Amino acid sequence: MNRSFIGNDKREEDAVPILRVETWAGLPVEKKKDFVETLTRETVRILGCPPEAVTVVIDEVPKENWGAAGQLCTERFPDR
Repeated sequence: MNRSFIGNDKREEDAVPILRVETWAGLPVEKKKDFVETLTRETVRILGCPPEAVTVVIDEVPKENWGAAGQLCTERFPDR
């Protein structure tokens, strides 16, 4: 991989990305684990940084605290 330079003489491998994801509450732990592993792997591939530099934060928000198109998501997307 070509290690180009990004702003102010910083190398891509010097990147320390923090990925913040918001989702509805209730994702199973196994899905979160897979999601974090995939985001980390792809961030490393794209930015060329080491996996240890990548932080992923998953913020789970209850559907009743999330609105879309003028409705609470509990109304717009009721649980089946």
